Amino acid sequence: MGAPSTARRGEPRGSGRRLGWPRRVSSQILLMQLALATGVTILAAALFLAPYSDELDRQVMRRAMAIAQSTAVDPGLAEALLTTPADPDGPVQRRAERIRRATGAEYVVVLDTRGVRWSHTLPERVGHRVSTDPSAALAGEEWMGIDTGTMGRTARGKVPLYDREGRIVGAVSVGIPYEGVRDRVIAAVPGVLAYAGGALAVGALVAFAHSRRLQRRTRDLAFSDIAALLDEREAMLHGIREGVVALDGAGRLRLVNDEAARLLGIDPEHTGRPLDDVLRPGRTADVLAGRVAGSDLLTVSDGRVLVANRMPTADGGAVATLRDRTELEQLGRELDSTRGLIDALRAQDHEHANHLHTLLGLLELGMTEEATEYIAEAAGGRRATAEQVTGRIRDPLLAALLVGKATVAAERGVPLVLTGELPDRAVDPRGLVTIVGNLVDNALDAAVGSPVPLVEVDLRADGETVRLRVADSGPGIPAERRELVFADGWTTKEPPAHGKRGLGLALVRRLAERHGGHAEVGERPGGGAEFTVVLPEALAPAPGRVPGSRLPVP
Repeated sequence: MGAPSTARRGEPRGSGRRLGWPRRVSSQILLMQLALATGVTILAAALFLAPYSDELDRQVMRRAMAIAQSTAVDPGLAEALLTTPADPDGPVQRRAERIRRATGAEYVVVLDTRGVRWSHTLPERVGHRVSTDPSAALAGEEWMGIDTGTMGRTARGKVPLYDREGRIVGAVSVGIPYEGVRDRVIAAVPGVLAYAGGALAVGALVAFAHSRRLQRRTRDLAFSDIAALLDEREAMLHGIREGVVALDGAGRLRLVNDEAARLLGIDPEHTGRPLDDVLRPGRTADVLAGRVAGSDLLTVSDGRVLVANRMPTADGGAVATLRDRTELEQLGRELDSTRGLIDALRAQDHEHANHLHTLLGLLELGMTEEATEYIAEAAGGRRATAEQVTGRIRDPLLAALLVGKATVAAERGVPLVLTGELPDRAVDPRGLVTIVGNLVDNALDAAVGSPVPLVEVDLRADGETVRLRVADSGPGIPAERRELVFADGWTTKEPPAHGKRGLGLALVRRLAERHGGHAEVGERPGGGAEFTVVLPEALAPAPGRVPGSRLPVP
């Protein structure tokens, strides 16, 4: 598929831009990243300032508590509280004010057990009750917190005041203005914002750089464009009549379209699993995995002839395409057979011409009896061959094939001997024709030119099992190559004009395995090669017999 156009789908070129959410993927990602960076920065600043403010509150309250505690331990303060009246110029007021000025507190209030002030920042309030509840301190407990009183909102610390005998005679309350804490927090805000702004600027630059990279990778498309392209990709992959298999860097199936699933006999739901776990060992798995290099590689899968090409991807994976050449191979083999028949017919034409010339000469010489005998002998030879084949092989397709092969063999000077019998109960006649035809063709090619050319074909039925033996008088096959001959693409012959060789024996073995049988090659007694094929359940049960039995049903 070609590079997608950068023009927005559904938006004509030159149309005015409308404000709103951008359509391009890169712009949307940039805005989302900026919004995320801004939100994270604000949240981080808030999370910093909130504990910072709480910590300042605790520090100020502890400071107020410390001042109150140090004031309460003054040895003369409790005695002055007990022996002098609540006077703005009295010793308690003077001691408290001295401490307030020394510590910078907002106020230092000393009160008796009734809650009456004996000291205050404002002298006119001396002798009046305090505005906040002093019961906790008067009960002997220390208290600190943020409270609002006559001096406004302050951080306060309250402690009990004891006399020399340890009795509570009053309390000390110290306040520090809360506005000072707020001012410190506000003063810290510019620094925090400066750091947050710097982090936000860095985040914005990173987001912009990532957006530009994403813009190049997505070719400035919108999400709707990408979704449409994915839909088109799915429709194309599953609609084309060519198998497509995609693998990742680890050799796992990443994509299997419908045609590939059909050709390989696998389930599209196997995506994500290793290729070697889905396909059985063999040339097909080796080609798809890249263990066999090359282009237009031929392989056989479940009786289908496939042409495979594999292209590596940048992530270490690969995409393989599969084309079904089964029909083309069949047509090619039919063409080879047709050419052989044409050659045989051409030879027969010369032979018939010779027969006619001989017959004409006999008639011109008046030798009618000799002419009659000559015609009977010539016609009887052909008829005998056909009757011999049809008498042994009852399946019409297979019989016709062997009659034609016998004719070709005779014209090539190779005797073809047929033994055994086969009833007309073949479950897969075309598959059987393919097996026999391939083996006989190879045997004829091997036997031609041998000192004593011969091809032997033995077809026998053993219950529902077909046993086939095809032997030739050719040079034979070395022991180390007897398994190699069944591999896809292996051949010792020159390739024909219409394609490649090396598929016939591979098809024979695959068809045999499809029937649950096997195919093997050995040495013929006397020299040459001998192929044996066993096909269990290749014949339908005979009438009156249970499948798999050898005896009639009672």
